Amino acid sequence: MKTYFLALKYKGTRYAGFQIQENAPTIQYEVQEAMRKYLRQEVGLTGSSRTDAGVHANMNFFHFDYQDQLGKDFLYHVNAILPRDISLTGIFEVPLGSHSRFDAISRRYRYRICSVKDPFMDDRSWYYPYPMDGEALAAAAAVLLGTHDFTSFAKRNAQVHTHMCTILLSNWEVKPDGWEFEVEGNRFLRGMVRALVATMAKVGRGRIGVEEFRHILSAKQSAMADFSAPGHGLFLDAVNYPEALGILP
Repeated sequence: MKTYFLALKYKGTRYAGFQIQENAPTIQYEVQEAMRKYLRQEVGLTGSSRTDAGVHANMNFFHFDYQDQLGKDFLYHVNAILPRDISLTGIFEVPLGSHSRFDAISRRYRYRICSVKDPFMDDRSWYYPYPMDGEALAAAAAVLLGTHDFTSFAKRNAQVHTHMCTILLSNWEVKPDGWEFEVEGNRFLRGMVRALVATMAKVGRGRIGVEEFRHILSAKQSAMADFSAPGHGLFLDAVNYPEALGILP
């Protein structure tokens, strides 16, 4: 028996999320079906990061166990079966028992805001036609660095053992047509990045100050945060693993 990590990218517009759901299209269902057709047997996949409906990924992973050696022709054949908005980008044999979710050491997300109406970015960005203060955004982003309890920025009833997360990178960048927020951490809670973006957008517009944003973080009350940023502006950009696993970018 061998353990494989399977890298993929996808446009999440048509999907109800990453993980299999009843009576709804998902990324996991499409990949498992394509693999079943090619391998002529069921293969159970376990995902690294569960993205929500409409969320995209430039890099995500599954892992699975399989009895035989799989070569690069596996990617070619399964990609030929998959829909055009999902692409397998790499397959890696890893030590038996490796886990795509629990072995990850960090994940990096990017959120795209368009301040001008663009039909070609409609399903890949949040249309937010308001001026924002770059210095205020930068100050709010800096508040997030380090280890904090992110209860205020997690969806209610999230079944997790802790709300503590360590943020390694938190940065806003101005773009010709809007803004982009990049964040990397050891773990993220459900809805966390979108809540951070929407609440920091209020800081950028001057509707709340940086100190109030800091208070929202420390209050551990999700009712104080803004969760209005839509899923289609969010991208999972990278999942990072220890070098010993041999997962190449």
